[in-house]
Amino acid sequence: MARFYAAEIVLVLEYLHEKQGGIAYRDMKPENLLLDAEGHIKLVDFGFAKRLGNNENDHPVETYTLCGTPEYIAPEVIHNNGHTTAVDWWALGILIYEFLTGYPPFWHQNPIEIYKQIVEKPVVFPQEPPISDAAKDIIRQFCTVDRSRRLGNISGGAAKVKEHPFFAGVDWDAVLERRSKGPILPPVRYAGDAQCFDIYPEEDETTDEYTDDMATKYDEYFKDF
Repeated sequence: MARFYAAEIVLVLEYLHEKQGGIAYRDMKPENLLLDAEGHIKLVDFGFAKRLGNNENDHPVETYTLCGTPEYIAPEVIHNNGHTTAVDWWALGILIYEFLTGYPPFWHQNPIEIYKQIVEKPVVFPQEPPISDAAKDIIRQFCTVDRSRRLGNISGGAAKVKEHPFFAGVDWDAVLERRSKGPILPPVRYAGDAQCFDIYPEEDETTDEYTDDMATKYDEYFKDF
């Protein structure tokens, strides 16, 4: 299951990084991964995404905004010494770890402590559940502090990721063409069915009433809307 979803994410990152002018997504986390009716990954919330492109030397342009979710932020973002699309491959390593264990490798109630762990500590794997050597290796290759050695960011890009033993047996054309359904199928009864989403109170429940006096005072400002 982890391999299936990781493979779909690899194709998403390949498209963003290599076919869309170097878009760094910068907010990879479970909350931003939705499943469609056939169980395929849909990446959502591009609020932190940025098209970086390449400079005159054909090297990725760096950006310096500190953004993302603490548990998934790459060390170069924390150091604020410039980051590229390589941050997405780091986050994928964290995500695969979480797929396999149920929690991220770096965590603390205080975000500052999470940042310290990310820049100072290596990824450590638990005894249980058992994790394959191939899974451990790809996580380590994604979660390497030196981004010049980070899988996905080295020569060959996403193609090198696809060749890793963790993805042995994956038919990448079949994944791209969605030939099979995903391992988890959300119960979708009809188009627009939102039963799988949490219900939140309406934002306007506590809004003050728009009175006649307010209308007299403010309506003229909105007459052209």
